[in-house]
Amino acid sequence: MAKSAQTLSVSDRRLVAGWAAECAERVLWLFESETVSDMRPRAAISRARAFARGELDTASEIRQRFGRGSAARDAKSPAAAAAARAAGQASAVCHMGAHALGAAAYAVKAASLAAPDRPEAAEDEIRWQVALMTADVQAALRSLPPVGENRSGPLGPGLLASGQIGLIIRQIQAHLGENDAL
Repeated sequence: MAKSAQTLSVSDRRLVAGWAAECAERVLWLFESETVSDMRPRAAISRARAFARGELDTASEIRQRFGRGSAARDAKSPAAAAAARAAGQASAVCHMGAHALGAAAYAVKAASLAAPDRPEAAEDEIRWQVALMTADVQAALRSLPPVGENRSGPLGPGLLASGQIGLIIRQIQAHLGENDAL
């Protein structure tokens, strides 16, 4: 069975997991301000960081991920749900690197939903995310196929490729390699 272009090598997944965790943590307050006692998104971000540091392997992280249910379903607002989804996507990077773009996109969505009076909020968040990328993270993310063009993973036709999330991922992918100019 051929490896999906969306998987990335383990070393690249570890690189992008750290970046995805930073993106998700930046909006985590939106979830935690509503649901103070629900630590699932924070735990997911912690696991993404532990994976990035080489402290967790893929198999153990996948078991953890599916054992706790979705915090997004329990969120009270769309912004909090998007923040929880960002954390879930960050923890999924251990399995497939393309989830890093999902984490970033849900974080952008959360930030924009939290600031409906600021139409520039989404672009500001994307610029922050791109500026946060190291050259190695950029290179790993650049190796992913454009959203919607490869059926063998989360960037294929489906949730991450459609609607607002798909548009955000397209914007992030358009910015890759441009951070020196930002």
